[in-house]
Amino acid sequence: MAEEKEAKDSKEKKHEAAEKKEAAKDAPKEDAPKQKGKDKKEEKEPKKEKKEIKIQKKNLNLKPDFRYVVRIANTDIDGTRRVSYALTSIDGIGIRLAEAAVTTLGLPSSELLGNLSEEQIANIENTIQNVTKTVPSWLLNRRRDWEMGDNQHVYGGELRIKERDDINMMKMIRCYKGIRHESGQKVRGQRTKSNGRTGLTVGVTRKAALAAAKAAKDTEGGGREKGGGAKKEKAPATAAAPASKEEKK
Repeated sequence: MAEEKEAKDSKEKKHEAAEKKEAAKDAPKEDAPKQKGKDKKEEKEPKKEKKEIKIQKKNLNLKPDFRYVVRIANTDIDGTRRVSYALTSIDGIGIRLAEAAVTTLGLPSSELLGNLSEEQIANIENTIQNVTKTVPSWLLNRRRDWEMGDNQHVYGGELRIKERDDINMMKMIRCYKGIRHESGQKVRGQRTKSNGRTGLTVGVTRKAALAAAKAAKDTEGGGREKGGGAKKEKAPATAAAPASKEEKK
């Protein structure tokens, strides 16, 4: 009787295992492990849609006669920038001087440069040209000029010309800064051990390169010593020749 019960139990277990396998086959593929290759890419594609960011353009209040490029002081300026920040694109004009020029004219600093009329732009250019009259001297970039002796504010192409003339003057009078300009080194007291390395100073000589250079010198020195020793050996041979003749006599 016990053997019959064991046989029945074993049959029931096998039947249950077969049913579980069939249930696993019929189950949806989501429970199955992720496959390699194309199936993985197909699964990741819908996730990319969530990461897409919609770029929204700025809502600029543009007038019908808006200009995208405005020319002031021989420089092209982006018209989509605000007035006070747009003027800083001119060489020699900073944010403080630009804001001072805008406030003297009574223009709104938040207004776009392209929205201004031609008269307003002409007034801005005139204020920049006569900035020494409307602005305190400590805002100017060239006080007590060495040639004229007055306070000036240089901007645009004139700024580069003055800078070049100043460097040539320092080279001509052979001052310390002029000598440093000539040699192409730092002028304002910076450290030059690790920065500002140009020419032959660039790069680091390694131990291997130094060892190879020493070995080459040693080989050259050894060859010279050998040559000198051979000459010295010949000298006693010539001196011994006359001694042998005297012995014969």
